[in-house]
Amino acid sequence: MALINKIREKSGVAVTVIAISLILFMVGGDLMGPNSMLGGNSNQVVGEIAGKEINIKDFQSRVDGFRQNYEAQSGRSLSENELGSLRDQAWNQFIVDIAYKKQFDKLGLTVTDDELLDMVQGNHISPSVRQAFSDPTTGQFDKNAVVNYLKNLTTLPAEQQKSWTNFENSLREERVRTKYENLLKFSTYTPKAQAEREYMAQSTKATLKYLYVPYFSIVDTTLKVTDTQLETYLSAHRLEYKGTDTRSIQYVTFPVQPAKDDSSALYTEIKELARGLATAQNDSAFASMNSDTPLPINMSLANMSDQLKEAVKTFVPGGVYGPYREGNTYYIYKYGGTRSDTVSSARASHILVRAENQSDSAKAAARLKAEGILAQIKAGANFEALASQSSADPGSAQRGGDLGYFQNNGAMVKPFEEAVFSVSAPGLINNLVESQFGFHIIKVTAPKSNLLYRIAAIGKTIAPSQSTRDEAYRKADEFANSVKTKEQFDEAVKKNKALVVATANRLPETATNVNAIQNGREIVRWAFKDDSKLNDVSQVFETDEQYIVAVLTGKSDKNDVKVDDFRDELTTKVRNQMKSEQITAKLKGATGDLETIAKKYGAGALVESASDISLATGFLTSAGFDPIALGKAFGLKNGQKSGVFTGENGVFIMEMINKTEAPKIADYTQYKTQLTQSLEGRTSYLVNEAIRENAKIEDRRAKFF
Repeated sequence: MALINKIREKSGVAVTVIAISLILFMVGGDLMGPNSMLGGNSNQVVGEIAGKEINIKDFQSRVDGFRQNYEAQSGRSLSENELGSLRDQAWNQFIVDIAYKKQFDKLGLTVTDDELLDMVQGNHISPSVRQAFSDPTTGQFDKNAVVNYLKNLTTLPAEQQKSWTNFENSLREERVRTKYENLLKFSTYTPKAQAEREYMAQSTKATLKYLYVPYFSIVDTTLKVTDTQLETYLSAHRLEYKGTDTRSIQYVTFPVQPAKDDSSALYTEIKELARGLATAQNDSAFASMNSDTPLPINMSLANMSDQLKEAVKTFVPGGVYGPYREGNTYYIYKYGGTRSDTVSSARASHILVRAENQSDSAKAAARLKAEGILAQIKAGANFEALASQSSADPGSAQRGGDLGYFQNNGAMVKPFEEAVFSVSAPGLINNLVESQFGFHIIKVTAPKSNLLYRIAAIGKTIAPSQSTRDEAYRKADEFANSVKTKEQFDEAVKKNKALVVATANRLPETATNVNAIQNGREIVRWAFKDDSKLNDVSQVFETDEQYIVAVLTGKSDKNDVKVDDFRDELTTKVRNQMKSEQITAKLKGATGDLETIAKKYGAGALVESASDISLATGFLTSAGFDPIALGKAFGLKNGQKSGVFTGENGVFIMEMINKTEAPKIADYTQYKTQLTQSLEGRTSYLVNEAIRENAKIEDRRAKFF
């Protein structure tokens, strides 16, 4: 019976694994879920897929089914964020059932009962079945466990039998989707001419000299861009600027912060707890019983706060330390010494350089860019500044590339983890590290350590009293009632020096957060109400221990793109056009060698060289990877000089010093294989995008949740 229960638990896990894999497959689907149901909505259509309307009743029924299964397996209720993810899962399942199934049916793709049997207990076991019925300790798959489970299936509760049926249905869906993808993936073809072009692009080498005048050499403020120019540019490039339904708001917050009396009362309480912790026979049980936040008894540097990392250096075994305040929480610690762990912790920073796509030429260009950045750092450039400017990892880039502490437990991708944990001292890793995400430039800031610190910790959070909350709400309500327009909002903020205006631009209708405000769904729903008008001021919202009053400052419509929707981007484009015209006019007709032309032009003109570069991987020192400039250059003959032309980031004159043509070869198989594999690797994404576009999906869930 124990074995059956164990397998039953695993089947639930497997259902979840399959469900999650379906979510991940739906690349275009957003993984954000709204939180609450609108009452009294007369339109009961939650969306439309391939011409089929999905009503709220059917949608909610599917969500409820997912929720019941999840709660049955986890033994707890879902959080709002988890419920939002289940709504996404349900929506993506409708897309599979409707849009994908149309494609499957056209091709006659099915999964027979014999195939399913083979996937569950035959010779070609599904990875999901293997995961569900593998020993968690050894990782070994046990086919007998599957057979025994199925023999006893009819004796299990109806809910568990239904769970297994859902699991098998998921296996069928996964297999038929794999068949469909493989049908397209293995039908990809690269013509010989394309492979030959790729070979030529990679193997033809050139030494170039060029004059480059970057756009940034002309100060932006010297050029005035008018709305008429922006309208003209947008009209000419309409297809490049796809509209979206968004809202922009400004808001002020009235934080619910504990008053001095609230803090004093807690401080007295935690000093009493410190005395109890010092004398407790079972300090870990005492800490667990009295802490507001669950804290591990054994900590590595990876799961300590920055404050504790510094403090623990001074701790003596048996001592009680604190209180330490972090935000609105006081902590006390009883230190029990250290021991060695089976895993190590380290801290590192990185700069990530991604390829634009999966082609070899794009990867080579990314490698060249990363090598250039690494060379700058080795020459003394500031790592943090370059990370902020150049890293493709936005989260760590904001922190100068810092990733914090992590362990060698698979939390990081394998090549990155191996590189960090192979060094024993802090400093820059001399070589690039390549992973599936791109090229990493890594600086180890705290080398590996496998020490575990035994710390019994109690954290007590200061809770604002009701009178403190009431006072914060009174201020917010008074403000909201005193302003009805944007003008009045601005005037009231000027009078109240304690208020700071924050801006949230281009919020999508599905947004759950507003900047750093978690659970900002009600604010977003207010901004998207049909009767909301520009400059309207909201009621008071309560979220994240603060009250918020907002004003609607902007709207964009996906069916009516306006200049204001892309003002910054359009202004940059038009300004660069104006700069290009100025630079080109000044350079036109110039004669002599490049140095002479640059001297005549004056400040801003750079003359540089590039040796032994290819069309596929050419990297120009100051201009970076500029395909327009490279294309112009490789079209020149030896000793030939181009006219003045505009590249991506400035204006150029290119000169071909020497070009060595790629030697003729008889077999282009290597390049044909590279291109084919690159296309095959993108098949899943391209298929998903094509099906979604063809299905003309209308997602209206944000009107209901």
